[in-house]
This record gives sequence, C-alpha cells and structure tokens, in this order.
Amino acid sequence: MFKSMKNLFVTGLVLGMTTLVQAQNASIPMVPAAPQIAASSYILMDANSGRILVEHNADERLPPASLTKMMTSYLGSLELLEGRINEQDEVLVSEKAWRKGGSKMFIEVGDRVPFIDLKRGVIIQSGNDASIAMAEHIAGSEDAFADLMNSHARRLGMQNSHFTNATGWPDDAMHSSARDMALLARAIIRDDRQYYEIYKEREFTWNGIRQNNRNRMLWRDSSVDGLKTGHTEAAGYCLVASAEREGMRLISVVMGTSSDEVRTSETQKLLTWGFRFFETRNFYQPGEVLATPRVWAGVDNQVRAGLADGLLLTLPRGQADRLQASVSLKSTLRAPIVVGDELGEVEVRLGDEVVHKAPLVALADVEAAGFFGRLWDSLRLFFYGLFN
Repeated sequence: MFKSMKNLFVTGLVLGMTTLVQAQNASIPMVPAAPQIAASSYILMDANSGRILVEHNADERLPPASLTKMMTSYLGSLELLEGRINEQDEVLVSEKAWRKGGSKMFIEVGDRVPFIDLKRGVIIQSGNDASIAMAEHIAGSEDAFADLMNSHARRLGMQNSHFTNATGWPDDAMHSSARDMALLARAIIRDDRQYYEIYKEREFTWNGIRQNNRNRMLWRDSSVDGLKTGHTEAAGYCLVASAEREGMRLISVVMGTSSDEVRTSETQKLLTWGFRFFETRNFYQPGEVLATPRVWAGVDNQVRAGLADGLLLTLPRGQADRLQASVSLKSTLRAPIVVGDELGEVEVRLGDEVVHKAPLVALADVEAAGFFGRLWDSLRLFFYGLFN
C-alpha cells in the first residue's frame, strides 16, 4: 500500500487497476457500533490524527469540575518549558490558597513550596490549594490567571469553554465540553512531553500525608498513563483518560456519570472498542518529498513538493489497503515559488468516502530566472499551450 501510494504521488495518477481489483475482491472488515456509554457527554479521539471515533453531546456546555486543573497544570508546564519558572522555584502559599476547601495538597499558609511539587499536588492530589498557589505565582492573582486560561483555550480551539478559576470550583459562569477537554488533553500530550509522566504517578506525599491518584484507570489498564478526574454535585463524575498501545494513542472523555466506578468502567469500554477496531497509520512524514513538478521561468525547472503535516490516518482495522489516492497539480507553476506555496491537492478515499484532503505544498524555494530565462520559458509555454 505504501509503495502504491508513493508511486501515485510521483506520477500524479490515481492508483493502478491491480490495486483496485484487489480492493474490490477483499473482504471488508466490519466495525460494530460503539458501546452504550452511561454518561451525559463523551468523546473518543485519536491523539495523533485528531480523528473522532465516537461522540455524544460532545459540544454540550457542562461544569468541568476538577478537569479544569488540566488547564492549570498545562499553563504551569508552559512556564517551565519556556524558562520563565524553574522546577525548584519556591512558591509562597497565600492565605486564600490555604483556606480553600475541597480536595487539598495540605500546604500551609506561608509555606514555600517548590513549583514542581506544587505541580504534583495539582495533578495527583487534585489540590485546590495547590492550584490557587500555582495560579497566583504565575499571574499574580487567580482572576488574572483565569484570563490566561481563557486566552489559551481560544488558541487551542476550545470553543465551548470559559474558565473563572484555577480549580474547577462550582461557578455558573464556568463551563467546558467533552470535545474541548479532548483538545486540551491532546495539547498536553503534544506540548508537555517532559512533564506528562507525572499524570501516571499513582501517589504523592506532602506534609506527611500520602494521597493516591484519583484516576483508577492507572490500576485497571496498564496502557493508561493519564490524565485527570473531576467531581462536583453539578458535574457528576468525570474522567479524561489517555492510553497508548502499539504506537496508537487514544483520548477518552466522559462527563456526567453517576459514580467513580461508572466513570472508570465507561472509560474502559470506550478505550477497548477504539483499540480493538481502529488503527492509526503514518503514510508520509511532514516534509517528505512526494513529487517534483515542472516549474516555468525559474532558476530551477522543478520544485520539491509534499504534505506540510504529513499523512497520518486513523481507519477501521484492515482497511488501509483499500485506500485510493490521487493528486492534482495546478496547470502551470511559475517562479518565484516560496516554501509553503500551494501547488495542488492530495485526496485520499476509502470507497466513496473522502477520508483526507490536503494541499500539496512547496518544500523549497524556486527563484525567478533572469530576463532571458523568463522570456525563453514564456515562448516555450506559448507553443506548449498550442499543442496541448
């Protein structure tokens, strides 16, 4: 399959007849319906391709409870990764952070806590006190930190989210959705590789008090390595989980379940179904040369072309060999051409369904030729047009 698609892109033709006949004669794998999930809202996403495998009420605005702390932790990691804060920087605990009710890390007012320990207190112990202390250290106040949270939510495309605090403490003005939480989890997995390992740590001890990670999936499924639980009376029991098996990573979000056991069992249903019946295949790397089309009036007479983001697809298992792909180029490519210019389009089909469409872009610059070079190619193009 890979070889067939690569030949396609080089020649600019659809897949050969042999492949088509084989596809028609091959048995088509069946994907059963997704399991029934006892949650008010849920979604299952492939973390690498971004494909949604199943969803229900995924854009419904719901109280996010302590899932909010994923954004708090994410912004903390950005501060670390961008060098504005160091792991051992001491965070002064305010009275506001110390007094906050709900789940706690059990930091004391006036304590100076290393930032990296505070991060564990947010992720593993779901500490409201730790979340407020982190927010105040980063932005000066929790209100200012909430503005940062909303700015990053917009950047990540979280269209149904609005944050008013760093903890998920109930507030009628605060909401998110299953889709938005999946997008946030995907950003954490992609951008926070250095600190993502913390999400799978099963326990953390601070001030002599040991607390277990509230994500029971860490004990139930060895492929699960994150992310966060949440619970309030209004939100019900929520869980964002991620698991990786054989290079495929899935993100599951369930919101509004009736108990801790239910959110765990429903998450397991989604992950089991997704891994059992789907696979993610990487066909081309970003920047891989797929074609070298003719360029007119340039210093070079060809340009390297490919897919800026590569080609990564999540498909029902066993259907990769049924893919048909085609590439269309613009009729005439003239210099100058700069990296990123769209030169054509790649379309991939599975049967009658278009499963991927993306621009074919220039991977290198082609400068314009001198006056006589441009003149000569203009004449050649004129006669080429007459006879073609």
